[in-house]
Amino acid sequence: MAKRTDPRTPARHAADSHDLIRVHGARENNLKDVSIELPKRRLSVFTGVSGSGKSSLVFDTIAAESQRLINETYSAFVQGFMPTLARPEVDVLEGLTTVISVDQQRMGADPRSTVGTATDANAMLRILFSRLGKPHIGPPSAYAFNVPSVRAAGAITVERGNKKAVKATFNRTGGMCPRCEGRGSVTDLDLTQLYDDAKSLAEGALTIPGYKAGGWNYRLYSESGFFDPDKPIRKYTKKELHDFLHREPTRMKIAGINMTYEGLVPRIQKSMLAKDKEAMQPHIRVFVERAVAFTTCPECEGTRLSEGARASKIKRISIADACAMEIRDLAAWVRGLKEPSAASLLTALQHTLESFVEIGLGYLSLDRPAGTLSGGEAQRVKMIRHLGSSLTDTTYVFDEPTTGLHPHDIQRMNDLLLRLRDKGNTVLVVEHKPETITIADHVVDLGPGAGSGGGSVCFEGTVEALRKSDTVTGRHFDDRATLKETVRTPTGTLEIRGASAHNLRNVDVDIPLGVLAVVTGVAGSGKSSLVHGSIPAGEGVVSVDQSPIRGSRRSNPATYTGLLDPIRKAFAKANDVKPALFSANSEGACPTCNGAGVIYTDLAMMAGVATTCEDCEGKRFDASVLEYHLGGRDISEVLEMSVAEAEEFFGDGAARTPAAHRIVERLADVGLGYLKLGQPLTTLSGGERQRLKLATHMAEKGGVYVLDEPTAGLHLADVEHLLGLLDRLVDAGKSVIVVEHHQAVMAHADWIIDLGPGPGHDGGTVVFEGTPTDLVTARSTLTGEHLAEYVGA
Repeated sequence: MAKRTDPRTPARHAADSHDLIRVHGARENNLKDVSIELPKRRLSVFTGVSGSGKSSLVFDTIAAESQRLINETYSAFVQGFMPTLARPEVDVLEGLTTVISVDQQRMGADPRSTVGTATDANAMLRILFSRLGKPHIGPPSAYAFNVPSVRAAGAITVERGNKKAVKATFNRTGGMCPRCEGRGSVTDLDLTQLYDDAKSLAEGALTIPGYKAGGWNYRLYSESGFFDPDKPIRKYTKKELHDFLHREPTRMKIAGINMTYEGLVPRIQKSMLAKDKEAMQPHIRVFVERAVAFTTCPECEGTRLSEGARASKIKRISIADACAMEIRDLAAWVRGLKEPSAASLLTALQHTLESFVEIGLGYLSLDRPAGTLSGGEAQRVKMIRHLGSSLTDTTYVFDEPTTGLHPHDIQRMNDLLLRLRDKGNTVLVVEHKPETITIADHVVDLGPGAGSGGGSVCFEGTVEALRKSDTVTGRHFDDRATLKETVRTPTGTLEIRGASAHNLRNVDVDIPLGVLAVVTGVAGSGKSSLVHGSIPAGEGVVSVDQSPIRGSRRSNPATYTGLLDPIRKAFAKANDVKPALFSANSEGACPTCNGAGVIYTDLAMMAGVATTCEDCEGKRFDASVLEYHLGGRDISEVLEMSVAEAEEFFGDGAARTPAAHRIVERLADVGLGYLKLGQPLTTLSGGERQRLKLATHMAEKGGVYVLDEPTAGLHLADVEHLLGLLDRLVDAGKSVIVVEHHQAVMAHADWIIDLGPGPGHDGGTVVFEGTPTDLVTARSTLTGEHLAEYVGA
């Protein structure tokens, strides 16, 4: 091998000079011509108040353009099957690498999607049992609860000289329980909730959402010809009732159209019951909860697996037992298996399971339905895939990875982010927690305000320089809430007795009413199980959980909060016309763009393009509608107002509308004064959506408010506004119960209930009840130690 003889340091190779991601002229959403340079192979944290443009820069500009460029490398045929991504509003993007986005979108809500199937853990376990399980029942598919067993017999023709028909059989052994089809639960329909048997179909007998008389779902039955539509259902013959409820799918002509007729029961089961309840629209969920009883499958006892898969065991443990274990216990069991023939498989499986433990998810089990994971848990499960990845020089983008984490768990998350960086990757993190901002190599602070008041880079540099800067983040970086000198006196108690949902161990606890009560504890200790399982949303209880707000480009704060209704009525009354004219989704819509404000052009094999409608200039309304005014403004101008402007506009003068004023007041109360009434929900950040939801629920009449991590997505400065809002609710005579990890909220509480001591089966008990001062003084729990450190006690 040739040796270098030149003692001088060689000149830097041109390929090594591309060590910056350059963004010039970014204008996505509220960004104002942003230009920045980000160092590669470093950890960069993006901070700023909620709505300042962090996600717009990181996700909607850098990550979106990387994904679009990757998609363009595929053939036109393949691109036809992929989502079309528009080019972000940016002049120049240089130095991009492949981006892997690890966001907080909830995982698939299909009942067959579990923690095990969402990672490689289930696949590796199935291979392990197919090799070592006794008795041997077949290949890995024999242990898969989403693969049915199939047996078929027939004849094939073999052409060899004379044609011969040879009998053949086909067998595939799957692990799916035949009774529940791998769902773990069976459904029992209450037929009285599907129809009124005293009525005929012509009289509107069906009482199912979406089966309105005259609609297609209804006509499928009323015009099928299998029964007389004018005959009451209770008078159907046995055959007619079978055809109505249970008939197999049959192709036929109904109302002159070729359609598939199917009995009402299997149709409801396929269209509504195949989905996870949490993923359903609210009105469908209400119907399903009323009409359907979900019970554990009696045949597989909820394991989803066939009898053969449950009978095959390794060291007296079946694959069902393995998937039901907490992952940290399963990792210990796998560690104890010494089988040379499967050594490499055991090593890979052990690494995956230990990654769960390392990331703070050791309390989960592999059979936990993916749809039941919180946003923070879902994000960390997605991280598992990347920890063992061989990829380097990749850009990882994280959206608040500390969401849902106790201060005790944040250090663990920080270590994982640094490990990804040290492998030679660029790590971009949108984050508010000072504990995570502290580990950054480079900080970008956006602001100075939110919405139209944000979208500019206020600071770029090191953490130490940020501390000394005069930005909102810099000023609040070392803010620490102080313990209250006096706490409120409870007006009563909410008794919880024998709570045993999930990992709770027969918990008895009294939650004080008339005060701010905080339920805390490490992730997985049983907080949500206690609060949501024992205090159901109902009469007098307003529950604001973490389920995401979904909305299209047509949805906006005005439509979501119900604000548009009083606005439309006020316009209609002032101009003596119909309220429907003032809806862009109804009669008032611009006919050219159908009220969307933009026109979508499908360019076949190329990415589609959205252009502002030339007729309405993006205002979404027909020109004739804009001639009507209220208080000197047309409807499009009102929807362009910020919440703060609308509060003044509807509060006094010619446009005084008390119903609208009450709603915008609530929006201002939760710190959304900068938001435009007509801003599409798709452009709102996670924190903004959470507060929009809170403002909507504040309208409900209830004496007890249950909030699940309301600080999610909130900047340090915004947390102060939230504490002020919680104080106002309590001072107005409400009881506020908050599930929270943020130490500022804990310090501000009147009463703390701490669950633990650990996650999963190590948790589920109350380890402390009392005031924050008592908790800090005792330092008897992990929460107490971290809170004492936070307040400087």
